[in-house]
Amino acid sequence: MKVSKAVTLVTIVLIAGFAAAGCKKKPVRPTVLPGQGVTRVGSDGAGTGPTGGGIGANPTNPLEGGPTSLKPNDDGTTPASRRSLEGRTQDRDKFKAHTVFFDFDQAVVKTSEASKADAVAGEFKKCDPESDLLIEGHCDERGTPEYNRALGERRAAALREYLIRAGVNADHVHTVSFGEDKPAALGHDEASWSKNRRGEFIFVLPK
Repeated sequence: MKVSKAVTLVTIVLIAGFAAAGCKKKPVRPTVLPGQGVTRVGSDGAGTGPTGGGIGANPTNPLEGGPTSLKPNDDGTTPASRRSLEGRTQDRDKFKAHTVFFDFDQAVVKTSEASKADAVAGEFKKCDPESDLLIEGHCDERGTPEYNRALGERRAAALREYLIRAGVNADHVHTVSFGEDKPAALGHDEASWSKNRRGEFIFVLPK
């Protein structure tokens, strides 16, 4: 009699254990849409964009923030042609006053900044036809280094496209992104960040 009760008790315990195990929920995984990747969130709660891309990236139109599809040269610059800038003298002061600034997380040339790009286009077209123009894309310190490097590339590409539409020979306009690596201001506030979200024009002299 005691053995029968013991067997029954063990049976009940085993059944209860299996039932509990069967009721455990599997961890819920986020649904990833094709081509989107997983959105990372920064320390301030702002999204840093899908893995491998940027927020609002449009690969078909650099003026709307899309990444450039141009392949980089061996020296790290991205041209429309294979005109090398290696070993050539760069004049960083010629167009320094025409540095273009961007809004936070944006790669669109603002109307208020367009006159600077127009001035660069007009002056460059008067220069020696064997000279080139390098556009550097820069960002502020917020966001991941990878995201900022991509955003800097989109900013440089947007300015390149603007110059081309203004009549500058595409073969002579190169781009490079430094992301957050070369800030113009070292502060950690909006006053400094606004100076770091920029595109700089570097005049490259003929060989």
